[in-house]
Amino acid sequence: MIHDLRNYFGERLNPVTTNGQHATVGIVGAGIAGLAAGCALADAGFRISLFERRPFVGGRASSYEHPGTGETVDNCQHVLLGCCTNLLDFYRRIGVAEKIRWFDRLTFIEPGGRRSEIGPSGLPAPLHTSPSFLRASSLSWPDKIAISRAMLALMGSLPPDSSKSFADWLREHHQTQGAIDRFWKVVLVSAINEDLDRISVRYGAQVFRESFLKSAEAGRMGVPTVPLSDLYSHAIAYIERRDGKVHLRTSVEGALIEPNSVVLQSGRAAERFDFVVLAVPHNALGKLLPSQNGSGGASAQLQAQVARLESSPITGIHLWFDREITELPHAVLLDRTIQWMFQKSRLQPQRQGAEQAGSYVELVVSSSKSLVAMGRKEIVDLALSELAEFFPVVREAKLLKATVVKEVHATYSALPGSDSYRPESRTPWPRIFLAGDWTATGWPATMEGAVRSGYGAAQALAESNGRSDKFLVSDLPAEGLMRLFGT
Repeated sequence: MIHDLRNYFGERLNPVTTNGQHATVGIVGAGIAGLAAGCALADAGFRISLFERRPFVGGRASSYEHPGTGETVDNCQHVLLGCCTNLLDFYRRIGVAEKIRWFDRLTFIEPGGRRSEIGPSGLPAPLHTSPSFLRASSLSWPDKIAISRAMLALMGSLPPDSSKSFADWLREHHQTQGAIDRFWKVVLVSAINEDLDRISVRYGAQVFRESFLKSAEAGRMGVPTVPLSDLYSHAIAYIERRDGKVHLRTSVEGALIEPNSVVLQSGRAAERFDFVVLAVPHNALGKLLPSQNGSGGASAQLQAQVARLESSPITGIHLWFDREITELPHAVLLDRTIQWMFQKSRLQPQRQGAEQAGSYVELVVSSSKSLVAMGRKEIVDLALSELAEFFPVVREAKLLKATVVKEVHATYSALPGSDSYRPESRTPWPRIFLAGDWTATGWPATMEGAVRSGYGAAQALAESNGRSDKFLVSDLPAEGLMRLFGT
């Protein structure tokens, strides 16, 4: 089928300029993947038109004015790590790198308030966090010995994606229950947004190798200091300065293929492009795929492949108090439903003037399957009860307002074996490309994976056009003793 379609449309595509005009690219979806593809292609001289059905950009990493509170809220707190080389390149490209605040240390808090802090030392990688790790009171000595043995096993090359889950791998490496609950689970459920028995061993290993072991730089955590849509709206100006257009509140209903172009049909018009990038969630792809001119079989095949992907939810709980409940800007919360606390009043400076006496806190529950069916009040009550176990002042503080934001299909699930049905950016139609963290990026569902997919789609599009543009950025090199184990 792919061979027949390429014969129908011809292997040779138009050059970057035709009839003295720049080649045009229509991009559907202004999430991180679509924005990354649009900015990279605009730099390469393509004329970009970006379509987004919502009134803001960022996709699942966006913010909006919540009608019930009158506050601007992120749909969920997003963080990045120093190993996210392509995401950092994208931030530098659109001029927002200075809007990320970096942290070298993580604070882990047990119910009752006891704290442990893990951060780098002067030792070479992978030993750089060893002193703080050994001091961590949240882990027993049997836990630490088990974790250390498992970390040694992760220093080599990444295992292939297979039917094995990371939970299976942990059992094979004789991990204690304390190590699983207070270390492996804490990191991986937050990073990959799935339960340990539903995480591919490859991606579980990748998270620890890339962030914990390679270098101190790789493990730094970055948090945006502005609402997410404010961060990503800079991409709109970036594209428009390069003669592109960004159409908000514009839904695309389908794509029609022609021998030398692709037509995107929106509610208001039909526009013809030399190339198209579909940068939408995997569960929204089907309706956009072409089905005419002999394409029905290829469309059905790709839809069936993508339909095997599953998704996992994230819940953000936003609380406004009449006083500051902690001096910490963020913390990992152990042994309870809520997993992370981010004090937005400290992380976003523009909020401090209006809320000097109070504080705005966002709590995050990744892989929040148990919360999907719960109501707002039930979730808020649960969060307040648990939060008071870590910060007793919550019992005395007055809750001024609260809201809950559920992303039921927040990320694709990096299930064991799922790499076999994650599609490449190239499609059976030589003028249509895919982008999204669910495509075959080699990374799980993260902002880094989304940018990699956008850059990868842009690179494949440029290559099909006879260009040699390279947008993807190399991984951080290993440092210290980790250089002995390769990159």
